[in-house]
Amino acid sequence: MAAEPGEPVWPPVARFFCTVARGLEPFLMREVRARLEATEVEYILGKVFFTTCADLNMLKKLKSAERLFLLIKKQFPFNVSSVSKGKIFSEIQRLINDEPESWLNVISIWKNLLELDAKKEKLSERDANPLKRKMGKDDTILGKKLKTEQMQETQETRECQLEKQREEETLEQGDFFTKREEFQEALQNDVAEAVDTHNQNDLTFRVSCRCSGTIAKTLTAQYSYLFYDLLLFQEIGKVIGIALMKQFGWKADLRNPNLEIFIHLNNIYSVVGIPVFRVPLASRAYIRTAGLRSTIAWAMASVAEIKAGTVVLDPMCGLGTILLEAAKEWPDVYYVGADISDSQLLGACDNLKVAGLKDKVELLKVSVLVDSIPVTYRSELFWGGPSRTRERLRQLFQSSCFSDPL
Repeated sequence: MAAEPGEPVWPPVARFFCTVARGLEPFLMREVRARLEATEVEYILGKVFFTTCADLNMLKKLKSAERLFLLIKKQFPFNVSSVSKGKIFSEIQRLINDEPESWLNVISIWKNLLELDAKKEKLSERDANPLKRKMGKDDTILGKKLKTEQMQETQETRECQLEKQREEETLEQGDFFTKREEFQEALQNDVAEAVDTHNQNDLTFRVSCRCSGTIAKTLTAQYSYLFYDLLLFQEIGKVIGIALMKQFGWKADLRNPNLEIFIHLNNIYSVVGIPVFRVPLASRAYIRTAGLRSTIAWAMASVAEIKAGTVVLDPMCGLGTILLEAAKEWPDVYYVGADISDSQLLGACDNLKVAGLKDKVELLKVSVLVDSIPVTYRSELFWGGPSRTRERLRQLFQSSCFSDPL
């Protein structure tokens, strides 16, 4: 399907990278291939790089990633042996000045992603409105019939009521058009704010920097302060910021920028990117009280190879993070969480309420010191179906040191 004139080409194939907890790189590599049909997947310590044409809704579904970035540049580290600080800063500025078209291309993709996401939300709102209007119309017709039946006594009363009803419909129609105009105006403002127009000079930015290894030691040799790394990051950010303002005419805004520039320099690579989302992917909206890191909890659940019809037991569930991640990913499963701590179980119960999963997970106050219980059970292979399995689990807990279920 061809794009209309003036619309961005979709899908835009882009190069991304995610930060990831050390040791979870293989999990994320498998996940981006499975969820996003990603290609050119590779990793270095703490980061996974891949190419995909997925939209923002699909990118948000990544569970083992910490943060997601659009990749601007990835290159070998700077050679800093016996080099002055000024020369190192000059090399850093070349990240911007050498290939400005690569920056503009990534900025264009970033804008297209935001714009198309806003358009999808607009279509969803528009699709929902006709249903509301249809319901309102049906209610109006029903009201007319009831009023007509009640006003059949005299023609004069009916005419008065009909006239009054016409006036009300006129007012309602006027309110509808006013509200629709207000909604369209608000939506256009949101899109304009997200995309910030197509004029590059209107962009505002800030720089976030991480620096480690030999380059950090070389640049911080002059500092004797306790927080020398903070001073270093500020200095590198200032150098990058000045280069961006000179090259593209952007404006620095440390409080509420349109985009953030992320730079990581170490002995293995130099990476520059743009965060796709302001909130990290690892910050789950459905977890009120964090226990185990959500990315690690999801990875642990994925190792169990959970399938439909399986009964899953977490014998020391704590705040229930593993069960939450598992229930979100594999909903057609019966989950049981056990713990001896009242405070942990209360926190887990609260998390399940917030996530809307209380009917999916059963919490029990249990000590598992007596027997070692496997983490997963295939119900049809062991005890003849889910209901029989639940009954057998309760009997097992009661025969050991079962207390009271929540």
